[in-house]
Amino acid sequence: MYENISTTHMVYSKMFLLAILIVLPVAAQAPNFKPQQRRWWAIQPVSTTAPPELDEAGKAWARNEIDHFIYEKLKAKKLQPSAPASRAAYIRRITLDLTGLPPTPAEAQAFLSDNKEGAEERLVDRLLASSRYGERWGRHWLDVVRYADSDGFKQDDTRPNMWRYRDWVIQSLNEDKPYDRFIREQIAADELYPGDLKALPGIGFLRLFEDEFNQAHIRLRRQELLNDLTDNTAYAFMGVTLACARCHDHKFDPLLHKDYYRLQAHFANLHIVDDAPVVPPAQVEEHRRQMEQYRQIAKPTLDKIEALMRVPRLNFRKQYTERLPEEVQAIIGMPAADRSPIQWQIYHKAITQIEVPDSEVIAKHLDAPGKLKYKALLVELDQYKAHLPKPLPVVQIMQDQGIAVPATYVLRGGSLDSPMDEVAPGILSILDPNPSVVKPIAELNSSGRRTALANALADPKNPLTTRVIVNRVWHYHFGRGIVATPNDFGVMGERPSHRELLDWLTATFTGTDGWSLKKLHRRILLSATYRQSSEFREEAAAIDDENKLLWRYPRRRLEAESIRDSMLSVSGLLDPKMGGPGVFPKAPEGTEIQEGRHWKKSSGPADEYRSSVYIFARRLVRYPMLESFDAPLAFESCGRRQQTVTPDQALELMNGEATAGFARALAKRVSNDAGQSNEALAERAYRLTLGRAPTRQEVERSASFLAIQAALAGGAEGALEDLCLSLLSSSEFIYID
Repeated sequence: MYENISTTHMVYSKMFLLAILIVLPVAAQAPNFKPQQRRWWAIQPVSTTAPPELDEAGKAWARNEIDHFIYEKLKAKKLQPSAPASRAAYIRRITLDLTGLPPTPAEAQAFLSDNKEGAEERLVDRLLASSRYGERWGRHWLDVVRYADSDGFKQDDTRPNMWRYRDWVIQSLNEDKPYDRFIREQIAADELYPGDLKALPGIGFLRLFEDEFNQAHIRLRRQELLNDLTDNTAYAFMGVTLACARCHDHKFDPLLHKDYYRLQAHFANLHIVDDAPVVPPAQVEEHRRQMEQYRQIAKPTLDKIEALMRVPRLNFRKQYTERLPEEVQAIIGMPAADRSPIQWQIYHKAITQIEVPDSEVIAKHLDAPGKLKYKALLVELDQYKAHLPKPLPVVQIMQDQGIAVPATYVLRGGSLDSPMDEVAPGILSILDPNPSVVKPIAELNSSGRRTALANALADPKNPLTTRVIVNRVWHYHFGRGIVATPNDFGVMGERPSHRELLDWLTATFTGTDGWSLKKLHRRILLSATYRQSSEFREEAAAIDDENKLLWRYPRRRLEAESIRDSMLSVSGLLDPKMGGPGVFPKAPEGTEIQEGRHWKKSSGPADEYRSSVYIFARRLVRYPMLESFDAPLAFESCGRRQQTVTPDQALELMNGEATAGFARALAKRVSNDAGQSNEALAERAYRLTLGRAPTRQEVERSASFLAIQAALAGGAEGALEDLCLSLLSSSEFIYID
């Protein structure tokens, strides 16, 4: 299962919930932590221990400081590192790792022919400079923050502009934005960098929660949003299962019940803003002026529409107001000046249910003649279309509703109906028991609470935030983190296999490397540890069967998106266009996704051949090929994907409509020169797909297959497509070796 809240934590929560509700008090003062809790490894200051000295054999093997730590652990277990991988294996490995795409034959040949000193450094630098790097590693971060283009719940409504956050992530990584700035923009871009329109989409992070937007219990909806945001902030940035402290003190880690609500208090004043412009104020003002001009020109028709819709709108508003609790109805009806901060919170979340686009009103409150009349008026309105300005580009975010903030209370058992002590915003008490230092920002009409949180998370002395991101990068390079549970640095998570290495990398990352993720990648990729062969060694496995000590490079399967993108790349179909709204590749018939509300009809190549990171991320269902290969649903932070082996994966590869299309395109690319022999076709197919020349045996078997299959498949063209399909489905193609 996805590495979110561990099964153990969930079981304990259920077992103790009743007891908590009855007997668990919340102390007014933070309890004294036990000495054992204060020794929790993950909260200790990051050590700056120097790399260990090596013996002569170690010095001969090591390429940089990382290797000193790895070699020392191997030596202690009487293990030797593996021999280096071949240069052909290395370029394929590193290109897939950084870009999610295999090297082209020309790229592979250029590297293999580069015998000058520094060839590997030049290769790494070229790949890190590729725009494909941001797409590949942006996908990893989108897993962590549970990115989706829809709300979830039964309706699963589309969030039409959420993609701007996805593009912000990709662009930030390509620019090598310092990670501390990357954090700050996601928590408080509007407060910390006012007017920076490139930073503003970053706080789309705050809008990634699941949301049942039409829920009548408005207070509960608000609390659920706050819970979701609190849980996932803790997972993504600090790698702690703080969700386990929603109802009680954490059963294993030194995380207090009140810590949950201290962190949550930073978000208590947020409200949804789905139309925040990402253009300069002058352009916003010009758009407003043009809209006013349009309304004046189109006034005769707009007045007719208003006359037709006035009563239906009132009826709709009345109907949907009356379904809300009386308290909410009173808040909606009271003068704006009389509303308290919490009442404004309720108002913002309720008003969108009763003030809706005319399309919703028409469906429920116009009779057939009224609908015909409305349709005719829209036709009449079209004559003014030339005067209608283009919509402004907007981003979906969360922002403070003002300086005054609703109170945050510790909730007994996590129940909204059982408030206890009020708490001030703060981070984990084990790190700092004091409240956050908050400075309201009057000129922005914002509380400043998120600025305090952003600065606490991005503090180089924060032992969790800093270690967690370094571990995530290591995890994605080796398939296993130094801490194998990237979202759980707690007692129930795994202990670091190389704690001193993790600390050295962390100190270097936040120190001399200036929070640069690309410099961190470079150190890892140029190490002898990463350069090792993946060959299995029985004597080493007898000592370290899980390869925790990294006596070889861990072979692993590509993620779903990279499998699809690699097929697109070698078949010559991959569209290099970056960014923009999510696309809708054709969904196979009979799958869970159907055209209509959940999935639009494919518009052809513009949808079919884009990089997979741009496929529309429907929260409840995923594009079938990605789902088959374990792409997660965006319900919780996913720090570590499953790697299942299931029959539908083989069926997707061998019988899937998309894969068959890629194989046809690859076959045409292979046979672009007429008159080639079967042997020549086989060699070209191998070079394009696997990045290497086939062995003599592979050539002979492939040529024989083409000859026999031509008779069975109705011709040479079909036979070549079948060979290409086999290569695209091979383990060598879909694994990083």
